[in-house]
Parts: sequence; structure tokens; C-alpha cells
Amino acid sequence: MEPVVSLVPRQRSAADDATVPVRSLRADSRAVYSVPEVARLLSLSLGSTYALLREGEIPARKLGARWVIPKNRFHAWLDESDSEGWA
Repeated sequence: MEPVVSLVPRQRSAADDATVPVRSLRADSRAVYSVPEVARLLSLSLGSTYALLREGEIPARKLGARWVIPKNRFHAWLDESDSEGWA
């Protein structure tokens, strides 16, 4: 016997409105970069980027097992590097 599937749409609840899927957020609305994003921005390998994070060269925070790089601090760090003759 086949399972019965209802074709009637379910009613939306307040909980549906309270949860915003992460994918629906615009990428530029986030306050942080991920490590792969920073690696791409700097044209570095992931390994090199992680090494710079561990050494404290790139401004970042470790949240649990995950590194996050605040966008404003990252861009300030890049601007500072420019003024020091790095670029």
C-alpha cells in the first residue's frame, strides 16, 4: 500500500517567519569572511592562509574549531599593509 501524501499546502506559522535561511542572506551582508574567501582574496592557498591565521598575521578569531575574519578588520589590515609598503 502506498503512503498518502497531502496536496494541501500547510499553513505558515510565526516560526516560519522567524527563521531566515542562511542562503537567503546576501553575501555582502555578513560581517565576517571565511578562510576560503580570504584565501581567494589574497590569492593564497588554504594552507598558507591557515598558517598566517595561526601566526596572528591576519586579524581573525577562532570560534570553536572555525576561524572567522571580521571584514572591517581585514580591510583595515590590508590598508595598513599598503601604507607600510607591502603592496
